[in-house]
Amino acid sequence: MAEQIMEGVSPTRMELLEIRKKLKLAEKGHKLLEEKRDALVERFFKIIDKRNQLSKEIDNDFKSAYLALIGAQMIMGEKKVEDISFQTQHIGQVSFENDNIMGVKIPKMNTDELNKDIKPTYGFLDTCSKFDDAQSQFNRIISKLIDLTDLEGGIKSLAVEIEKTKRRVNVLENNLIPKLHATRKYIEMQLEEMEREDFFRRKRIKALMDAKKE
Repeated sequence: MAEQIMEGVSPTRMELLEIRKKLKLAEKGHKLLEEKRDALVERFFKIIDKRNQLSKEIDNDFKSAYLALIGAQMIMGEKKVEDISFQTQHIGQVSFENDNIMGVKIPKMNTDELNKDIKPTYGFLDTCSKFDDAQSQFNRIISKLIDLTDLEGGIKSLAVEIEKTKRRVNVLENNLIPKLHATRKYIEMQLEEMEREDFFRRKRIKALMDAKKE
């Protein structure tokens, strides 16, 4: 398969210099993009590991919290547990902002307005220790769920950026850089051919001039 060259190029020394500059720039950009891709992939898998670990913790926390809740329902009765649950305070709200990971914007929840230290509003004489355990454990889970959501957002954003970077690397590696190499080679060969023709032409002219003198 013949190598493709850039369209609209002329076999001149100025064009050769321009192609060499473009090739150098493309190779430098290719190297930087490869480094960025590798760094993003490394960070991507670190966040996945962190997400997986946190997800396991949350699963275990939910099991423990639900066991405590079931225990409270058995002691207090489901209706009483439900009635007291309506006394739960409003924990505040979260807002959204952007974090930055290696130049990639990552959605992140701002929890500054979130009340993470919720005090029970019910009387302790009306409940049991299992109910208290369930309440405190579910409160802790909220913070972890927010952290998990942030990690999931980071994974999705990094995955998109990795794919974009991979496409750019592939375009440079499989299209632009080979074309620039082929174009440089084509111009160099054309210039060499023109130099040979010019040399033989000058040599022939010299021979004719020498023959006339004789």
